[in-house]
Amino acid sequence: MMWKTLNQSDSAYISNAVVSPTKNLAIEKPSLSDEGSVEDSLHRIIGNSRALRSVLQQVGLVAPTGSTVLIQGETGTGKELIARAIHELSPRSNAPFVTLNCAAIPAALLESELFGHERGAFTGTAMQRIGRFEMANGGTLFLDEIGEMAMDLQVKLLRVLQEQEFERLGGTRTTRVNVRVVAATNRDLSQMVGHNEFRADLFYRLSVFPVSLPPLRNRPEDIPALARHFMARFAERMNKVVEDIPPETMEVMLAYDWPGNVRQLQNFMEHGVIVSEGPVFQPPIGQLRLQKNSQPRESQTLEAATRNHILQVLQETKWVVGGRQGAAARLGVARTTLLSKMRRLGIESAGDEVRSVRSRGYQAFAAMA
Repeated sequence: MMWKTLNQSDSAYISNAVVSPTKNLAIEKPSLSDEGSVEDSLHRIIGNSRALRSVLQQVGLVAPTGSTVLIQGETGTGKELIARAIHELSPRSNAPFVTLNCAAIPAALLESELFGHERGAFTGTAMQRIGRFEMANGGTLFLDEIGEMAMDLQVKLLRVLQEQEFERLGGTRTTRVNVRVVAATNRDLSQMVGHNEFRADLFYRLSVFPVSLPPLRNRPEDIPALARHFMARFAERMNKVVEDIPPETMEVMLAYDWPGNVRQLQNFMEHGVIVSEGPVFQPPIGQLRLQKNSQPRESQTLEAATRNHILQVLQETKWVVGGRQGAAARLGVARTTLLSKMRRLGIESAGDEVRSVRSRGYQAFAAMA
């Protein structure tokens, strides 16, 4: 039998987990009685931007397949929401959806959380405990912040992905499962592979079907719908009537970069509903202005804001439109779509650079930032 030495905080964590085996777990059985339609299963995802529609199209394609999915995106972009949608649109929708944040579990205990442990595997443990893979058997296991997993544990995860079998910590009996894994990260795993911080074989196994979520600043046209959705939800929860967002407030919200993405917008709307004293939404809009690195921009139309944003991204990419690091990939649109939008907005100075990209044989693709 394998014994593992734990420090005091780890021992306290595992003791609590044994006493209350459901603590810190997230296991759900969706209410959908069948696979349903894309519209039914994605009703919680708000927005109609081209970038978001592209993501949802990818979700609809991969959900029924059972393939491993790697969701990439900045913090607050809604990675778990997309993972849930993939599960709910799959043939596993009536089976458990189990989540595990790899960054939230002490490193010494993550293996036990994944695979479970036998009695006596840890000092002070008197009970057997099953892990997340067994809990998710027949369903989906969502591994958030996968980039935080230690290299030695990555080897064991790779084996489960390939063989669908493992041994509990401290045990010798092999347990077989049927689990679909959806992983997520806000880190660049390919870069981590290059720095020997993440196993290349696991990266390739996880990224069978990568889905990249666009940051909110790349889909500002979704901000009004998101803001009204959150405003209505929090007003109902607080039993208040707040239903009107002044145009000048919306202009500032559209111009703001939202580094915390949808989660930051949600928190901002909740705060605003709390402090609003009548039907007009009155948030501390000055906070957004103070958080910007530069002076507030003059009020502008959505078209002007879009044009300025495209120009900024083009400058950052040295006017390269296609390719993995090009402007189209950063904006979450196809290369041809970006070129069409540039022509419509009167952005015409990138022709030479675009031709040079094509001449080097780069392929355009609908990458989602």
